[in-house]
Amino acid sequence: MNSHRSLPPVVARLVLASTSIYRRQLLERLRIPFTVHSPGIDETPLPNEDAISLVHRLAKAKAEKVAERYPDSVIIGSDQVALRGASILGKPGNNDAAITQLKAASGAQVVFQTAVHVIAPQHQRHEAHVDATLVKFRPLSDEEIVRYVMAEQPLDCAGAFKAEALGITLFDRIDSQDPSALMGLPLIWLAGALRRAGCAVCPVHRGF
Repeated sequence: MNSHRSLPPVVARLVLASTSIYRRQLLERLRIPFTVHSPGIDETPLPNEDAISLVHRLAKAKAEKVAERYPDSVIIGSDQVALRGASILGKPGNNDAAITQLKAASGAQVVFQTAVHVIAPQHQRHEAHVDATLVKFRPLSDEEIVRYVMAEQPLDCAGAFKAEALGITLFDRIDSQDPSALMGLPLIWLAGALRRAGCAVCPVHRGF
């Protein structure tokens, strides 16, 4: 009789370099224990920096900043930018700005670039990814826009909507490889990156 039994995989400590409630809720779907830590970095775009370079840089900077505090952990950094044409849409912050953003988006396309950067313990491995999501807004009346903003208060969301809630009613369609990317964290890619970094993503049932 073989007395040796397979040991469970070592689960690296996981840290989300973000205080976003939306990213925290998304990461909770993977059922991996994790800690949240604010990176506290300067997110000002560099001169002539394009959107993809910006989100790549900020996701990496967030992860690296938190890795200084948690060198033996797996770190997730993420950033997102919304583009209407060449214009970058930030978080509106107040009702008037949210209404203005949605009026400009009415009948138009907005592209969301969502970057993720994963650092394995002791910087053994870095992986980066950017997911592009195209959102086509249907034509919106001023009354609809005001009613939506007052009802949902999407003031901390780039693009001034919450796709996981009532904001979904504002669209004609969404084109994406990963539906979770629009909400701030592309979980399909991230699950694979976490496995490669040493996290046991799929929980083991104790009865097996």
